[in-house]
Amino acid sequence: MIETILLIVLMIVVAAVLYYFLKEGMKLVINAVVGLVVLYLINLFGLMSYIGGSDLSITWASVIICALGGVIGVVLLVVLDLVGITV
Repeated sequence: MIETILLIVLMIVVAAVLYYFLKEGMKLVINAVVGLVVLYLINLFGLMSYIGGSDLSITWASVIICALGGVIGVVLLVVLDLVGITV
């Protein structure tokens, strides 16, 4: 009887931990997708030429930065491009 109760408690804890990680993971996925879309839109409309920078090139490095950093990664790429550092 005690083993059954312990197993139920253990399954509730595992379910709670999985829910937390999946909830946080979805936030990260949404942030990454928004960052990649913003990077694409900046290149599509040529917005970097309006603020004095060169055209942002979409390379594997810039895609990885945007996927990991999201919108903050795009801002980082824009700032680096304005300073003169290309990724």
